[in-house]
Amino acid sequence: METLLSFSAIAVGIMIGMAAFGTAIGFGLLGGKFLEGAARQPEMAPMLQVKMFIIAGLLDAVPMIGVVIALLFTFANPFVGQLG
Repeated sequence: METLLSFSAIAVGIMIGMAAFGTAIGFGLLGGKFLEGAARQPEMAPMLQVKMFIIAGLLDAVPMIGVVIALLFTFANPFVGQLG
């Protein structure tokens, strides 16, 4: 039982860490490309900004799903029932 819970805690840490890492990379690329596009065509900046915020919202959904799965493993681990 202790091994299962300790491995679950490690898995939760990895899931949340990778979600944060992936989101940070995604936001960095998104912001960089937005600035490049706005610098090339300043008149398109408002339209690009709207699209950037839409993509940022979608990009934020992925780590939220990872956090929910991590919370599932933390508080209602489905593998505990397999031990008995």
